[in-house]
This record gives sequence, structure tokens and C-alpha cells, in this order.
Amino acid sequence: MIESAPPSNKLISVAGMVGIGKTTFATAIANRLNYRTSFEKVDGNPYLDLFYKDFERWAFHLQIFFLGERFKETQKIATSTDNFIQDRSIYEDTGIFAKMHHEKGTMSDADYQTYSSLFQAMVMTPYFRHPNLLIYLHGSLDATVNRICQRGRGLEKETPRSYWREMFDRYEQWISHFSICPVLKINIDDYDVVNDPGSADAIAMHIQQLLNETADCSC
Repeated sequence: MIESAPPSNKLISVAGMVGIGKTTFATAIANRLNYRTSFEKVDGNPYLDLFYKDFERWAFHLQIFFLGERFKETQKIATSTDNFIQDRSIYEDTGIFAKMHHEKGTMSDADYQTYSSLFQAMVMTPYFRHPNLLIYLHGSLDATVNRICQRGRGLEKETPRSYWREMFDRYEQWISHFSICPVLKINIDDYDVVNDPGSADAIAMHIQQLLNETADCSC
């Protein structure tokens, strides 16, 4: 474990495409920095499998569910003095998923407006706990799709490659304009936190250094 500062309510968010390894990465870094983890709620999600079967019918429901769950979890983190790392950011939902389904016609104008208004009221305020650092995991489309297939969660493996291609492009566009807090980009080909613990140690040390450097920065 890397020697870290005492608990002080630091928050790191890990962003990246479905299946790219956010949970595994967050767990490895949390163990080294002595952070607590906050994981995306998948088990018990009443809309996820339905969504992959019918985007148009369930896109709005799924996004509202994720918005509510992520907001509640972030509010819990904000009341703690512990340091946390979470395996998906709340900003990806509106910046990528909801926007994509609206533009593709699988979320109506009215539903998208309702979702966007809720997001603005809940998240884009001075009172919401924004992260101190956002870590963006990325790689080639082939490497990302391979990880999705290896994980094999639900209907993700049956989703057309064209869907992942579009999401991949949207992620790259989104992160290029993200400015809510500092961003650390990490290529998935540059580490293996499962089979090469040393690579995780090096990343954790770099993260700690960045957090120390930005300690006086309000994000």
C-alpha cells in the first residue's frame, strides 16, 4: 500500500467505456492508497437487461435510475471524511449516454429535456461534491471491445459493434471538453493491475502526487 495522506474526503472518479475495467482498476488503486470504493450499481438494476433488448423503450428509465443512484452515492461520500474512489462518474450519463440516445432517436425530446433539467438541478450546482480528480481509462476500439467480450456481462456481448464504435467516438469527444476537475488519462495497454502489481503501484504513486499538487485547488 502506498503511504497516503490521512482521510480528508478526497474523491477520485474513474471514467471510461462499459467493460474497460473501471471496477478492477478502482479496486487496485483503492487498495494501494487506502481509499474506500464506491461501485456502480448493476445487480438489482431493474432496467439494464430490458434496455439492451429495447433501447427506445427503456433508455430514459435507465438513465433516470443511474442518475438517482449516483447522486445518492455521491451525497453519502460528501458527508464522510474518508477518501473514496468510484468506478464511474455521474457526468458520463448526461455527456454521453443520454445525449447519444436523444440524438439517435431512442430518447424523445421531452424525456431528454426532463432528464437534462434534473441533471442540472442535482449536479451542476455549487453544493454538489465534484471529484478532486477524474481518471479516464481509454484504449483502442479493438482492445476495448475485447475487454467487453472477456467480461461477458449480460447482453453486452450481443450488442452490435457499431454501438460500441459510436460510444467510443463519443467518449473521446466528451473527455476532450471535460473541465469540471483535473483529468488523468491512462491507456489500458500501459498497465495490468491483475497480473503486474508493479504497474498499479506506479499509477497509485502518480495519482497521489497529482492529488498533493492540486490539494489547494477547488474542483
